[in-house]
Amino acid sequence: MPWTKNDYPASMKNLEPRVRNKAVEIANALLDEGSEEGRAIAIATAKAEEWAENHPKDEDDKS
Repeated sequence: MPWTKNDYPASMKNLEPRVRNKAVEIANALLDEGSEEGRAIAIATAKAEEWAENHPKDEDDKS
């Protein structure tokens, strides 16, 4: 079952909402590709945090 912005792994609960949403998106894609759940969560969290560093919140507000 794919995760959503309202139903996500407990390990993502302390992430900023926009980072968590990106992590959920990435984790779901990894699961679709056959990754293990635990590995998908870890990779998705790291990649979402990296994404957030490269896409500051202020940039999102300019669109």
